[in-house]
Order: sequence, then C-alpha cells, then structure tokens
Amino acid sequence: MLLQLEQECLEVYKRKVEQASKTRVLLLQSLADSKAELLRLLSALGEKSFVGIPDKSSGTIKEQLAAIAPLLEQLCKQKEDRIKEFADVQLQIEKIRGEIAGTSIIGGQMGTPTVDEEDLSLKKLDEYQQQLQELQKEKSDRLHKILDFVSTVHDLCAVLGLDFFSTITEVHPSLNDSVGVQSKSISNDTLSKLSGMVIALKEDKKMRLKKLQELAAQLTDLWNLMDTPMEEQSLFSHVTSNMSAMVDEVTVPGALALDLIEQAEVEVERLDQLKASKMKEIAFKKQTELEDIYAHAHVDIDSAAARDKILALIDSGNVEPSDLLAEMDKQILKAKEEAMSRKEILEKVEKWMSACEEESWLEDYNRDDNRYNSSRGAHLNLKRAEKARVLVNKIPALVDTLVAKTRTWEEDRGMSFTYDGVPLLAMLDEYTMLRQEREEEKRRQRDQKRIHEQLATDQETLFSSRPSPARPLGPKKAVGPRPNGNTSNGNPSRRLSLSAHQGSTNGVRSMSRDGKRDSNRPAAPVNSVATPVNSVKEEAAPQMAATEQPPASFTMTTFAPLLFLN
Repeated sequence: MLLQLEQECLEVYKRKVEQASKTRVLLLQSLADSKAELLRLLSALGEKSFVGIPDKSSGTIKEQLAAIAPLLEQLCKQKEDRIKEFADVQLQIEKIRGEIAGTSIIGGQMGTPTVDEEDLSLKKLDEYQQQLQELQKEKSDRLHKILDFVSTVHDLCAVLGLDFFSTITEVHPSLNDSVGVQSKSISNDTLSKLSGMVIALKEDKKMRLKKLQELAAQLTDLWNLMDTPMEEQSLFSHVTSNMSAMVDEVTVPGALALDLIEQAEVEVERLDQLKASKMKEIAFKKQTELEDIYAHAHVDIDSAAARDKILALIDSGNVEPSDLLAEMDKQILKAKEEAMSRKEILEKVEKWMSACEEESWLEDYNRDDNRYNSSRGAHLNLKRAEKARVLVNKIPALVDTLVAKTRTWEEDRGMSFTYDGVPLLAMLDEYTMLRQEREEEKRRQRDQKRIHEQLATDQETLFSSRPSPARPLGPKKAVGPRPNGNTSNGNPSRRLSLSAHQGSTNGVRSMSRDGKRDSNRPAAPVNSVATPVNSVKEEAAPQMAATEQPPASFTMTTFAPLLFLN
C-alpha cells in the first residue's frame, strides 16, 4: 500500500512537473511572442529604442510578461493612432489628386485608403504630409486661377450682354455662385475649358468692338454728310463713345450687347436709305469741299462742268451712290495731297505778293513830298518804310528761290504750276521784266535829274559872274535900314520886301529858262529892286529850314532869277 501510494504520488508529481514544464514552455513562447511583437511594433513605428523595455535576465517569466504587456498596449495604441494619421493624410492626398484629375465626386464619400502597417514611421508620415502640402498649394493656385477665370468670364459676359450663370455652368456646374469656393472644380479639364472660354469671349469682344466702331464711324460720316442735329446724335452716344477705345478700355455693362449692335446697324441702314434720297445735296456738298481745297491751293478748276457731270450721273441712275461718293472721296484725297505738295511754294508766293504790296506802298511813300512833315502818324510811316526797304531788298532772292522750286515741282510732276489759272513762272518772268524796266526808268530819271541839276548849276554860275546892266561896276553898296523903320526884328522891311516881290513877280516870271530877260521890258531901277530881293532871300531861308529837302525845281525856277537880279 505504501508502495502503491508512493507510486501514485510519483505519478502525480510527474504530471505536475510535466504541466509545469508545459506552462513554462507556453510562458516562454508568450514572452518570445511579446518580445517579437514589441520589436515589430518598434520597427513599424520607426522607433529604434524605447524607454521602459525590461532586461532579459531580470525577474521571472511572468514578471517579464507583466513588464512587457503595458509596453505592447502602449505601442499598439500608438500604432492605431499612427494608422489613423496615415489614413487621414492619404485620404486628403487621394481626394486632391482626384480633384485635379477630375475623377472625384464633388460632395461624395471616398473609400478608406489602404495603409501600409509595416512602415508607420514619422519619416514616412512627414513625406506624406509634405506631399499633401504640395498638393494643397497646387489646389490653392488652381483655385485662384479658377476664380480669376470666373471673374473674367463674369466681366466679359456683362460687357457682351450674356447670361453669366448659363455660360459658366457650361464649363462645370460647380462654378456658379451658389457653390462654395472649396467645392469648385479645379481639374485640368475645367481650367482648360475656362481658358478657352475666356479666349473665345475676348475674341468675341474684339470682333464686336470692331463692328461697333465701324458702325460708329459710318454713323459719324452720315451725320456729318446730312447735318444731323445733336439731339438725334445723342441717342447713339453709347455707340460713338467707344469709337476710339481699346478692347481693354470697354468695361461698361452691355456696351457690346448684340441688341445694341443691331440697333446701330438698323440706324446705319436707315441713314443709308436717307442718304440715297439726298444724294444730290451730299454730292454737291462734297464738290464744294473739293472746290474749297482747290481754291485754297489756288488751282483753277471748272466747277460748273463738274457739277453738271455729277448731276447727270445721279439722274442717269447708272452709278451707285456709294461708288460716286467713294470716287469723290478719292478726288478730295488727291486734292489734299496736291495742296500739300503746293503748300511750300504757295507760302513763298504769299510772301512775294506781300513784299510787292510793300514795294508799291514804298514807291507811293517816296513820291510824297510831305512825308517828313511832323504830322500825326508820320513816325509810324517812317518805321514801316524802313521795314519795307528791307523787305523789298529781299525780293530778288525770293523770286529766284520761287523759280527754282517751281521748276523742280514741274519736273517732278510733269505739269505746269499754275496760280489761279496763270503759270507761276510766267508771272515771275513778267514781274522780273517789269522790275527791270522800272529800274531802267528810275535810272533814266536819275540821269535826267542829274543833267537838269548840272544845267541849273551852269546857268547859276553864268548869271552870277555876268555884271548887271542896271548897276554900275564897283564895290557893292550895302543896303542899310530905313531911317524911319523899326529894325529891331525886321518885320516892317520884310512886309515891304514881300509886297515889293509880289508886285514884281510878273517881272521875274517873264524871264525865259535860259536866264535871258525879255528885251521889250525895261530894266528895273537898282534902288527899287535891291531891297525886295534881299528881303525875299530872308523870307526864303526860314521857309527852306521848315522842310528837310526842298525840291530841285524850286531851286532852279525861283533862286536863279533872284540871283540874276542880285
């Protein structure tokens, strides 16, 4: 019995030992698994070392397991948090990529992305976050571009008179104002469509502005042709206000709307019909403009024949009104070009004519014997005469320049330069001839005057050297004052001499030009003539001092007889 009991105890002990061994093996396996899991978590989280890991040889297996368990729980929680972070970042990345690619559903839910649990390191998370930031920046840039495009489309639609909502939703439904900014499509396709729409709208704006400016120019021309009142023109001021504007300067809403352009087209058509009914008046107005251009250019044309021709063309109906007006516009343009080519010569012709007028005035001024009198305005005439002399001296050089320029003009165009129908070269040649003849005439007059003065001098010398038959030879007797006369100022003797001279005037005038006395008339007594002659000389002196230059005829015809009597 004891042996049996001992055997049973031994078996129980053996089972206990085996159970303890198995438990120990299980605990060791659990400890090994825990350590392996700990290492795997550390590796997945990218942790090279972790504070609190127990020493391998410290404590029992259960104690080691008890020490590792909190670490495993902490690392597992950290792993779950890290997985959520990765999932959130990857979800945002996939969402932005989908928005850029245009594959994401606006407002829809996306599936949870697959997270690589073997690599949950912070380095990997930073890479994802950096990638997310780049995508967010790209999204922000795209969003700004989208908003800029939308704003441009809105402005263009306002100017063109288009419905902005229907126009913008053709690109993408999310671009209308009711959708939030962050929910708007930023895909490549949306950007491409918006860019194309902006280009198309700008081109449309450019074409409409060009069309409107053409209509505005036509309206202005028609208004000017038909003298349309300002009240009627003001109805289309919104059309003409953009006639010279650039494309970017037109920002008024509805300024380029189709209905506005159609109204302008209708008005142009109406004015064209009205112009056809007023064709004669308009054509004659253009003909008047043409005649004015030629008149200012001093070109002689047959106005009556031109008007008759225009009237015949209009009455015949064989020519379109627009063609006739276009032809007249060409003639006006040609006339303006010709007037411009004649401008320099005409300016010199005006200077030449002005100088000729001054020359004529100067001749009249020089013939005036009273030009030096101290009358009112004499100093102004004197200044004008000085300027006129300077101008007249420039006439020959001016004529030579005109001749040279006129000949050059005629050689270049193969036609004669006319001034009011008269060849300018002929006018200049005639003026040159007349000027030469006038210079010759002046030269002859000067020579003749010089001859007359020489004859007068010779005559004066002859009579002054011959003794008078009425006086005895010998020393001249001085004439003294009368005893009963007042000689303080000489007034009585002067009055006497004047009366005596007036009494003997007939005797003086009876002398011939050659200084000989009439033989039938007796010689006057010396005593009765000497006193008047001396008195006449005294009266003539202040009279000559009153004028600057007495005429030569006065000297020849007056003083020669007085010297003879003396």
